[in-house]
This record gives sequence, structure tokens and C-alpha cells, in this order.
Amino acid sequence: MKKVIINLLLILSLLIIYFLQSNLFNWFTISGIMPNLFVIFVLFVGLFTNRITGIVYGVVLGLILDLVIGMQVGVNAIGYGIIGFLSATFDKNFSKDSRATIMFMVLGTTIIFEVVTYILNNIILVRNLEIFNFIKILSIEVIYNLIITIIIYPLIQKLGYSIENEYKGNKILTRYF
Repeated sequence: MKKVIINLLLILSLLIIYFLQSNLFNWFTISGIMPNLFVIFVLFVGLFTNRITGIVYGVVLGLILDLVIGMQVGVNAIGYGIIGFLSATFDKNFSKDSRATIMFMVLGTTIIFEVVTYILNNIILVRNLEIFNFIKILSIEVIYNLIITIIIYPLIQKLGYSIENEYKGNKILTRYF
């Protein structure tokens, strides 16, 4: 029952993030570039739940975004699905207690998402590669995502551990004994 409530709260927070992404951050762009809050959200879900949940949230979110605002169906779904998969791998290999570790995770997943979607969009649309422009956009988006992560990290950590206790249980003693 608690997992159902957690998933409903995650879906509600996803709607709030969509509202922030589409409305609020349109006013606060840097050179016309907005942060990608969905990357942080999928990373958060994959880190604190499990691999399957992270992939499912990533793929479903990507498909919804592709249908609502995308031109090619499946590009965002693949990108966010990869982030959901990687976040569960990060959970097993890195600590979530350190703000610096979370920052490196956000940095890496933002770069991976943008590179994957850029390559897939260029394969599908057969466009010329504009590497300099892409690097400029990527660097601004990474910095923007890192700033937002610094601001919301305490909230992510507090909510994340309560979600993790429900999904994974408190297995700290079994790891060491």
C-alpha cells in the first residue's frame, strides 16, 4: 500500500516538475537554454527505488514527452530509460550521502542524455552535426542542472531515504554482517 502512495506522490511531483519546466523556467533561461529537471527526477527515482522502477519511469516519461512536445517518438524514451538504468548502477557503486557524488551523477547523466538524444535526433533527421553549438548548449544545461541540484539536494536526500526504506528496506546491517 505504501508503494502505491509513493508512486502517486512521484507522479504528482512529476506533474509539478513538468509545470516548472514548461512554465517557470521559460522565464529563467540562460541564452535560451533551460535546465532539464526530468534528468534529475529520473536519476532520483532510479537511485532511491530500484532498477526496474527507474527504467519504467524513464521510458514512460520519455514517451509522454515525445508525444507531447517531441518530433520523433522514442528518442527521449531511450535517453531517459538509459538514465533510469544507470542510476541503479550508480546506487550500487557510489554513496548517495555526499553532495559531490550526487553532483557528479547529475553531471554524467545530463551529458549522457544530451549526447544520446543529439545523436539519435541527427540519425533520424539526417542533419548536419553542429558540434560547437551542441557543446555550448550542453555546458550551459549541465551548469544549470548542477545549480538546481545544489539547491534541492537536502529535499532529494530526505525524501529519497524515506522512499528507499520502503522499496529496499533497511538492510544496512546485512551489508556488513
